Order: sequence, then C-alpha cells, then structure tokens
Amino acid sequence: MVINMKQKFTFFDIVNYFVYILITIISIYPFYYVVIYSISNPELASRAILLPKGFSLQTYKTIFSLNNIVGAFGISVLRTFLGAAVTVICTSFLAYLMTKQEMFARQLVYRFFVITMYINAGLIPWYLTMRAYGLKDNFLLYIVPGAVSAYYMILIKTYMESLPASMEESARIDGAGYFRIFFSIIFPLCKPIVATIAIYAAVAQWNNWTDNYFLVNDENLQTMQMILYNYINQAQSVANVTSQTMADTANAVKVTPMAIKMCITVIATVPIMCVYPFLQKHFVKGIMMGAVKG
Repeated sequence: MVINMKQKFTFFDIVNYFVYILITIISIYPFYYVVIYSISNPELASRAILLPKGFSLQTYKTIFSLNNIVGAFGISVLRTFLGAAVTVICTSFLAYLMTKQEMFARQLVYRFFVITMYINAGLIPWYLTMRAYGLKDNFLLYIVPGAVSAYYMILIKTYMESLPASMEESARIDGAGYFRIFFSIIFPLCKPIVATIAIYAAVAQWNNWTDNYFLVNDENLQTMQMILYNYINQAQSVANVTSQTMADTANAVKVTPMAIKMCITVIATVPIMCVYPFLQKHFVKGIMMGAVKG
C-alpha cells in the first residue's frame, strides 16, 4: 500500500493561508511601524514605511536623559517582579484552600471572592481605604492591593481540582501538612497555570499607573509608566526644550513630539514582551486546563 505524502492544496486552503497571512501582517505592522519610526531621524520618520529613514537614536537619548527616568524604570521593574510573585503565591495558596472540603465556611468565602468580580465600590472608597492603610507614598501600594485576585484564584482552583487526589493523600499519610503539600507537591504541578497567571499579573503591574497617579507624590516612587504618561501629554514641551538645548550643537537632530510618543510606546511595550518567550510554552496549556473544568 503506497501512501501519497504530497499534500494537495485546494482553492479553499490557498484562500485560508492568504487571509491568515494578511491578518498577521495587519496585526504586526503597526508595532513594527512604531519601532522603525522611533529609530528614524525624527525629521524623516514620517516617510518610513518598511525601513527606518536616517537611522538615529537621538529621541531615545533625549528621553533617557530626562529627570528620574532611570530610577522610575527601576521602580517599575521592581514592582512588576515583586507584585507578580506575591500575586502568584498568595492567590495560589488561597485557591488551594478553596479546594479543601474541610475548610470552615469554604463556600461562603469562595462566593464572597466571586462577588468582588461583579461589584466595585468605586474610586473614592478605594482611595480612602488605601490612605487609611498607610499606603499613600508607600512602595507597598504597588504590591499589597494586588496580592489576591478572584479571577486568578478561580483559574488556579479549577486547575488544582484536575490534579489526582491520590498524590495529596499519599503525602498526608506520610505526615505532611497543608503548607508542605502545597509548596512541595501542588504548586510545582501547577506550573502551566502559574505561568499563565504570572504573565497576566506581570503585564497588569507593568502597565498600571493609576495607583501612582492618585496616591504617590514622592518623586522617588514614581513608576516609568507614570512619567512616560506625563511626557506623552507634554511631548510638545519636551521637544521644544530639547530643540533649545541642542540649538548650538553641530549636526543636531531636531526631536519631534511624534517621535517622542513613538519612542515612549516602544519603551513601555518591549520590556514586558520579553517575558512571553520564557513562559509561552506553559501559557496555552495553563489557560486551557484552567478553563475546561468548573
């Protein structure tokens, strides 16, 4: 029996491939355009379509020479790393407790967390609560409020319920307690869903700026997103100041407000995109396993 290994492409297959390629290009090109615009000569960048026009990093140099940008970048990285780690550990352990039938008032507590996904007290109560807890102008403002997420807890709980109960029973027979079982057995087995939650939490931490906007006045605690947000709104002023500073410099490149906005977009986007390659292999498996059951 001879098996024909040659794949026959129908007209429908060709149309499908064409449509998928077209959608991919449409999805990727806007970000690619932002990147080539940001590394082009600001005065020629508007003509960049496929390749940079007049390669120049002057706009990046301008942004990173502004006050507090390096320190703010460090604060953003620190809050992203610590915030995501705390969210993953606390939410995972809460989800583990929600799987225990012997937990007192388990159903009530679980429903209480679910209700918080639908009911929001609003900005003013949130502000008063954060201030009452002493989180105003405090780095813990970036960590503590997001330590537990009801949505993440549901995903992790559902994933944990799909694990074989026999492993936990064996550990109990050997005398292991809840903490030992969780950190030595359950948590390592939840790597796919934990990686998924880590991505969600890291992206949320990196992009968040509203807590900084309302509750942080200390310049040493400003996040990069907040500073870049201010620079986007003041792009024209930043460009004017830079042009005046470089007026006496030979071969100076004039920085434009649009170039500043493009560079800020790249600076705010690229770091968090670097996280995905390390966790991507677990992402799809985790989100599918966490959503199938329940």
